[in-house]
Amino acid sequence: MKKKRTFAIKEVLHVYWLHIKRYPFAVAFSFIFTVGAFALSTLVPLLYKKIIDTAAQTPTPTDAAAEIMTAVLLSAGALMLFRMFSRRSGSFLITYFQPKVINDLGQTAFSYLLDHSYRFFANNFTGTLVRRVARLQRSFEEIADRFLFDFIPIIVTLTGAGIVLFLRSPLLGWMFVGWLVLFVAVQFAILHWKLKFNIAVSEKDSEATGALSDAISNDITIKTFAGEDHERKIFKRVSDELARLRFKSWAIDEVINFVQALLMIGIEVLLFLGVIHLWRDGLATVGDFILVQSYVIMAIDRLWDLGNALKKLYEAFADATEMVEILNTPHDIVDVQNASTLRVTKGAIVFKDVDFSFNENRGILSKFNLEIPGHQKVALVGPSGAGKTTITKLILRFYDVTSGGIYIDNQNIAKATQRSLRNSVAFVPQEPVLFHRTLMDNIRYGRRDATDEEVMEAAKQAHCEEFIAKTPHGYQTYVGERGIKLSGGERQRIAIARAILKDAPILVLDEATSSLDSESESLIQDALEKLMEGKTVIAIAHRLSTVMKMDRIVVIENGAVVTSGTHDELVSHEGGLYKKLWEIQAGGFLTDDGKGD
Repeated sequence: MKKKRTFAIKEVLHVYWLHIKRYPFAVAFSFIFTVGAFALSTLVPLLYKKIIDTAAQTPTPTDAAAEIMTAVLLSAGALMLFRMFSRRSGSFLITYFQPKVINDLGQTAFSYLLDHSYRFFANNFTGTLVRRVARLQRSFEEIADRFLFDFIPIIVTLTGAGIVLFLRSPLLGWMFVGWLVLFVAVQFAILHWKLKFNIAVSEKDSEATGALSDAISNDITIKTFAGEDHERKIFKRVSDELARLRFKSWAIDEVINFVQALLMIGIEVLLFLGVIHLWRDGLATVGDFILVQSYVIMAIDRLWDLGNALKKLYEAFADATEMVEILNTPHDIVDVQNASTLRVTKGAIVFKDVDFSFNENRGILSKFNLEIPGHQKVALVGPSGAGKTTITKLILRFYDVTSGGIYIDNQNIAKATQRSLRNSVAFVPQEPVLFHRTLMDNIRYGRRDATDEEVMEAAKQAHCEEFIAKTPHGYQTYVGERGIKLSGGERQRIAIARAILKDAPILVLDEATSSLDSESESLIQDALEKLMEGKTVIAIAHRLSTVMKMDRIVVIENGAVVTSGTHDELVSHEGGLYKKLWEIQAGGFLTDDGKGD
């Protein structure tokens, strides 16, 4: 069952506050200038009231009355000038700190994502994670804009208007405040009810993005199996559901707008009835009609923005929640407190009573024990699902063992830093994935401080130069997303070049030649032999040419070591699992010299 997402405004605001507080002066003064600008705005109608009252109370125009009106008008102009200066200063400071906070949020999210485990990335779509980071940044901009350009102006303007109306007449003040409380309460009630629809839209949008990313990244598979119509149906189902949720959310917005309009008509009529009542009793002047009209227009303008601002605010919180959840999710694999730096001298590896399972229903290793002396070259063989690849991932701490321990030179890798562990192991996977960067950049990733000459030497040893010379820009050729512009064999040679350049004391090969044809394999066998010299090697391999070069072959079945020995020793055991696997290979897939038929 899918876990229901919780919506916590406090958690989102906490993440934003941690980044905002890095710029205290810019934030504080932008707030002060914004408050000042809108406080001055509430005083202008009072000055206009004075002008109207002076004109109404002067039956015949006089120079004295004109001078008073001119002086008041100049005061109003000065207020508006100060208001403009204050507002522009606040906006400038907002322009200063917002991009910095947005940038900091992106870096925080990216950094935290990188530290999540292999399991985390296996369980999440790449496109969805990218969208969540972008939404976190975009949501901050939206939320900050709503607070600074909507909520602060609304609070200051309505507070000022309420104070002036109370001072003018408690009746007008209570009418205004009562209506304001009703308006805000109705807005929050409707929008809080609508929140679940905003979250549903956000979740479904992420699902649609994930489906789109999944299909695009598997374009070759889709074409190979003529699955275009099938994928269109999957995406149509998700996008149609998204459209339905959006319609429901936007329809509620129209209901909110309708209720707003009714309430705004009500306050305008109500306040003018109050002024008429006061005027009839001689308690209001002609200027009061202008004053009330100005504040009504101001209130309606601001409160109409309130509905839209609240809607956008809730949508922004809903969007930010997805990434904040990830930021609040503890990393699966973490360094222990005061973790030591792994020091590898011999490279001896010991698995001691290791248990590992992906979940309670899928156990992989049980009381697994294996000792690999330093500099020994070991091949792991066994049927699919035996746990061979899992063993290599446990060595790199892509997963943590459920119980037991893995030791390198008598050091428990769980108590060493992940960085020092992975710097000590060179890994060549079965399906290497490259960055959409140049060939030079991809090889240099094995040792990022390597010179161009060292990179080229590693490429030469891995026999990459044969195909690099044929590329449009040589080492500066971009390889495409995930290395799609290269063949499988070319990607594996790049991965081997990386390992050569890294020159780590422990080497792990997970079917490192599986994508190579016989000719390409023969080209890099000598490179692998040089790469393995003086190193502890663990290789998952089925090819005869690779397995026979190992010092020892370890046969694994059902997550346990069945037997081990050299190739000749194991094939001499009648009825043994290794001999059975080997006879199947040699009989159907490999010739006696280890090359394909």
